[in-house]
Amino acid sequence: YKYRHLVENAFARIKHFRSISTRYDKLARNYASMVSLAFTIMWLPMYC
Repeated sequence: YKYRHLVENAFARIKHFRSISTRYDKLARNYASMVSLAFTIMWLPMYC
């Protein structure tokens, strides 16, 4: 349950990015790159 909680919190935090939650991008690769960018932005403050 520990990892499940981490994953659910990550998806809750990623919904704060408007372009991801509403999916403005038409191409799947653009959407995937935006998701990876959002996760990178969330990951950076933990290690910097």
